[in-house]
Amino acid sequence: MSDDLNELYQEVILDHSRKPRNFHVLPEANRSAEGNNPLCGDRFTVFLKVEDGVIQGISFQGSGCAISKASASMMTDYLKGKTVAEAQKTFADYQKMVTTGPVDEEAMGKLAAFSGVRHFPMRVKCAILPWHAMMAGLNGQMSASTEEKES
Repeated sequence: MSDDLNELYQEVILDHSRKPRNFHVLPEANRSAEGNNPLCGDRFTVFLKVEDGVIQGISFQGSGCAISKASASMMTDYLKGKTVAEAQKTFADYQKMVTTGPVDEEAMGKLAAFSGVRHFPMRVKCAILPWHAMMAGLNGQMSASTEEKES
């Protein structure tokens, strides 16, 4: 990735962290789930209004590091108006991008700003936490965590 593109991505993440979009409780939400990252203390609740298989509204509230807050902000912008199936596919593509890389960055749009996270394993959980909470909400679960489950 070029230095210019890397710098642009950093600016996008900082902007969404400082001025998060859709950062409020969504009163008309019919689904919600809390996401928790016990390693760094990130904790967000994602609120969804889903009607006829379409995400009509999505917001979040909580606290966390710059990466997790920016990820939640960009996720809510990106998924509003998408179908549940599109949200599930985007989750899978985003998860691949931040864990193992490369994906079609053009297709990911502004979410590609997180493509470099895979080089920082401790930050991957921060970047993916809001997405796990969103998926838990879509699946009717109350919470999601990045904590490893022991077998």
